[in-house]
Amino acid sequence: MPEPISPRKKRRQLTPARRLAYRLLAPVALGIVRLWWATLGRTSVVGAEHLAGALKGGAVLPAYWHGQQLVPIRYLLGLAGSGLRLGFLISPSVDGEVPAMLVGRCGGHVIRGSSNTTGARAMRDFYEAMTVHGVSPAITPDGPTGPRQQCKPGAVLLSQLSGRPIVPISFASRRVWRLKTWDRFVLPMPFTRSVLAIGEPIQVPRRPGEEGLEGWRVRLATDLGDLYDLARRHLDGEET
Repeated sequence: MPEPISPRKKRRQLTPARRLAYRLLAPVALGIVRLWWATLGRTSVVGAEHLAGALKGGAVLPAYWHGQQLVPIRYLLGLAGSGLRLGFLISPSVDGEVPAMLVGRCGGHVIRGSSNTTGARAMRDFYEAMTVHGVSPAITPDGPTGPRQQCKPGAVLLSQLSGRPIVPISFASRRVWRLKTWDRFVLPMPFTRSVLAIGEPIQVPRRPGEEGLEGWRVRLATDLGDLYDLARRHLDGEET
């Protein structure tokens, strides 16, 4: 009988030809992303002082739902001059090469790890990025595979371990497309108005109290929902 192929042997290798192809693909993908960002209409920000205040103490944990990445990432990357070093968890596999190139070219910081197969290592790398390098890793509490808008405990654990706060973020746009993906990814239509809402920092203590980490997880999910409602109200002109 033929020898079984091990999982390691099944993995695609980053050959010189594939690396060259990725280097050619990355600028094209980056151009598409930047073009899309350029078409976004006016974005108002509510609660910017919450993030600014939290950053005075060092790295933070920006958190937003997986389907709501586009506007928060654009805003956060624009704060590089204000001391925010935004980090992203990128798969260590060959498939992560193009995203890693995109992140680097956008001014972000790459944290190589997989929350699926190397979760413990990813947590360690997140912790080191925050406490040693001052990187603020972006967290999608329901990612990478859902269920949609069901908060997982990763952000809460990182806040507890690192002593750094979670900063919840949500946004609403007047006109959007929702992709038919598990997260119902939100794409604002060109030139539509958006409101980005930033919540008060959530600092999970070393001793989480009677409610435990579950209580803090529920609070994060609730805050994200409330921030979307707040952004929606500002968008509709109910609050000024």
